Amino acid sequence: MAQPDPLLEGTASAPLKRAAAIALDLLLPPQCLSCNAVVDDPGTLCGDCWRRARFIAPPACACCGLPFAEDLGADARCGACHRDPPAFERARAVMVYDTVSRDLILAFKHGDRTDMAPAFGRWLARAGAELLADADLVAPVPLHWTRLWRRRFNQAALIARQLGRDAGIPFAPDLLVRKRRTPTQAGLGYAGRRRNVRGAFRVPARRRGAVAGKRVLLVDDVLTTGATAEACAQALKRAGAAATDVLTLARVVRAAPDGD
Repeated sequence: MAQPDPLLEGTASAPLKRAAAIALDLLLPPQCLSCNAVVDDPGTLCGDCWRRARFIAPPACACCGLPFAEDLGADARCGACHRDPPAFERARAVMVYDTVSRDLILAFKHGDRTDMAPAFGRWLARAGAELLADADLVAPVPLHWTRLWRRRFNQAALIARQLGRDAGIPFAPDLLVRKRRTPTQAGLGYAGRRRNVRGAFRVPARRRGAVAGKRVLLVDDVLTTGATAEACAQALKRAGAAATDVLTLARVVRAAPDGD
């Protein structure tokens, strides 16, 4: 019996796939990731939500990515990075942490909206293009195993996996482990957050060979004070990493006090 030609078979099935996609859109039209309004393409924001989102673009601190009000030069650093340079080389974020980004991240993190991961991966790739160009490995900030068991997935690992897959960079989900269960960082100030996660991360002995001499791109959902990123970067440095960069969906941007 003659076997079907796979080339002809694929050509014949393409119109059927397009028809199925159109039918699915009619039955279940793509919705805005934020407000659920109908949009043209899946994994996007509607016009209103896009205008409300505060995406981060240059000028920004060359180190931590804090947005600047005016261009101070490509190598300009914020005061905090001058006073106390972090263990990571560079940090970048897609957007400012505000109502829009918070609702998106909470839905993804606690509302089981894992379908958001592909869109978030694309956003991260655009915001972190300069970091991806230098990265040898993509790794997520890990959860403690008890928290992972309760939540069922690590949101940072989902977006890091998507990012690595899209960029063609090896994804290393087990590069870091959280060796103790730290209390939530919510409500803690800068010093309290640093104490909370100090020494909380390590690179397992079996993964030290993979880290040595590599530039690691560390992925998380939110950068608040940078304490978690700092603790992870220190652990990677102790294991022999050449450098660590940080990429997040959002970052907290606090307004400067009056007169500063």
